Amino acid sequence: MSTKPHLRRAQSYNKIQDINSESKKEVSKPCGKVVHRHADSLFSTSSGFNNYRGLLNLCIILLALANARLFLENIIKYGILIDPILWIKILLNQPYSVANLALLAAANVFILIMYYTEKAMCVNLFSERIALCIQAVNLVLLITIPATVILILEPNPLISTVVLGIYTSLFLKLVSYTSVNKWCRQSRSPTRTRMRRAKSVSMSEGNCKLNFHSFHICSSQNLFRMTASCGISTYLVFLFFSDLYYFMFAPTLCYELNFPRSLRIRKRFLLKRIIEMLFIIQVIGACIQQWVLPLVHNSMKPLTEMDGARVVERLLKLAIPNHFIWLMFFYWFFHSTLNVIAELLKFGDREFYKDWWNSDTVNQFWSTWNVPVHRWASRHLYKPLVRRGYSRLNASIAVFFMSAFFHEYLVSVPLHMFKLWAFMGMLGQVPLALVQSKYVHGKYGNMVVWLSLILGQPVAILAYYHDFYVNHVAYQNTLPGNTTLPAT
Repeated sequence: MSTKPHLRRAQSYNKIQDINSESKKEVSKPCGKVVHRHADSLFSTSSGFNNYRGLLNLCIILLALANARLFLENIIKYGILIDPILWIKILLNQPYSVANLALLAAANVFILIMYYTEKAMCVNLFSERIALCIQAVNLVLLITIPATVILILEPNPLISTVVLGIYTSLFLKLVSYTSVNKWCRQSRSPTRTRMRRAKSVSMSEGNCKLNFHSFHICSSQNLFRMTASCGISTYLVFLFFSDLYYFMFAPTLCYELNFPRSLRIRKRFLLKRIIEMLFIIQVIGACIQQWVLPLVHNSMKPLTEMDGARVVERLLKLAIPNHFIWLMFFYWFFHSTLNVIAELLKFGDREFYKDWWNSDTVNQFWSTWNVPVHRWASRHLYKPLVRRGYSRLNASIAVFFMSAFFHEYLVSVPLHMFKLWAFMGMLGQVPLALVQSKYVHGKYGNMVVWLSLILGQPVAILAYYHDFYVNHVAYQNTLPGNTTLPAT
């Protein structure tokens, strides 16, 4: 008499954590091996799966195909508009082009005034109050004189933007220079007339070695040299031309008595960055000519007629190429250009940006995408205001206000328009940051940051182009002999 095998059902579990070690063993059954186990779907958070590389590749391919179609459509509609020679013609075909060169040369005057003021204070020719007045006037003139020259003589707008950017950087550097020198004077003991700098350490390829640098101090007597007991040659000189002008060219806005230095110039690294600079700037210029300018020009009619649907359509159409250009500019400036300058000067600190693309809030983005400006704002504006008793919110608003001023300064002065679009756009980051910090976090916060970057800039571009068109092109067409507007 045959007996049927007694089959036992496996115990059921609701959670993967409840499975014990015995239930995980593979048990042979008369009907075959067990194929089912406790497992969550891959898209479930509890599955622990995080390898989405294939989907990321799919998104990249789809993005490339979509933009290839747009580029081909642009070529078919407008033809080849790329002309590298045109940029040279635009730069040279402007009256008063020498004004920008004169402004660059005149920048040395402001540097020397600041240097000799510090020197005079060091030998007690000026009091702190008189020196502070001289430095404040010098900084105000540094901002107003180039703007006045550009507004009166109307030199090339592109070069004017670069010149104003240099003057803005010079303003921030000189503020840091005077602040650090003031801190050094305040920390100096009244009985001491000399102060030793910290030792300079150069690092290259993981090896830490001492670098022989000049350390400086100011006194009423001549500059003198002494050798420290450790064998490192030091100059006890507090102020020196080489320090100041090295700082003026260094890729940083925060002054220090001694910067980290590399041991040598890496020629292969430098050559790569130079090739990147030359190639990327050509690609940016080509994209502006072929892709952005036709879109902006064709947006004029919807903007004039206040056609909301068409304006939104043009805005979304402009957002993608504009963002690509912005990303290329970021890499060109913060990685290629600043690394070239740092390599030539053997400047050791290369942290010009952090992982801003992972920012969950607007505040985190502004503190990571431009590290030199963030360090300056934190060191010379935010923290001093907090130490004086201002709240962190008010100190943050002051930082955004300063940033908004310089954004508007760099745009409105070269274009001879004061519409405050850039100013209001930067100040608009304050309420966005407040709302986002309370209600939107994590991956959704990162999406908000990306949307603000992708859509915010095209809105400003369309606004400035509309105002520039109305103030210049449309006005010229209303003059006798120019009764028709250009086709849009």
